[in-house]
Amino acid sequence: MNGLASALFGAVVLMLLGAALSYVLQLPVFAIRGVTVVGDVSHYNAISLRANVMPRLKGTFFTLDLQATRQVFETMPWVRQAVVRRDFPNRLKVQLQEHQPVAYWGVEGDARLVNNFGEVFEANLGELEQDQLPRLSGPEGQSARVLATYHTLQPLFAPMDLTLAQLELTPRGGWRAQLESGTTLELGSGSTEELVARLERFLKTVTQATAQYSRGVDQLASVDLRHTDGYAMRLNGVSTVEAADMKKVIK
Repeated sequence: MNGLASALFGAVVLMLLGAALSYVLQLPVFAIRGVTVVGDVSHYNAISLRANVMPRLKGTFFTLDLQATRQVFETMPWVRQAVVRRDFPNRLKVQLQEHQPVAYWGVEGDARLVNNFGEVFEANLGELEQDQLPRLSGPEGQSARVLATYHTLQPLFAPMDLTLAQLELTPRGGWRAQLESGTTLELGSGSTEELVARLERFLKTVTQATAQYSRGVDQLASVDLRHTDGYAMRLNGVSTVEAADMKKVIK
């Protein structure tokens, strides 16, 4: 009986201690009062974060779920990654990594962007520090591949002062591009190495090909590189009849 009484007394004491501890942890003195922000803060500061995040936090310094809090921060536009730590007695310290936009994603007017990791994210385009970004597009989940291909192909145009403005991976696996001058290019399908080989063949001969019609490279309307032994081109300023005679594969 004495043992049972001691056990019951111990259980009561533990329950009381637990209740007291729970009460202490919920005291207003431990309510989250502020946020210290470090890292990438181009689009946010402590004031804007407090206004957007603080109302969504649940719990005190001790009871706050850091995983859930991290997810709250990462739902905000421009925030790619957040690391959240407690800062005793009633603050949070948050290290932010923002998305670094390198391209638009999708059709014209789409509010999505691609970051330097090839990830698609949504943001207010009015907050872009630079708007001269290429436009990429493709099937869902292919943004990293499209970005990597863009980085491979763009340097090939640089020696001719041409800029690759758009690159698209079609649902059927073909590649379509557009230069800043407005020229559209059908690149065909295949590996990156095959795309590079077609482009290099085109760029080595295009000046000579356009000169035959007293035109410059910037007057190219479209180019089709899907031929096995050359390419077909169409020039601006050439009539429909002339174009039919002119359009041919460059050997």
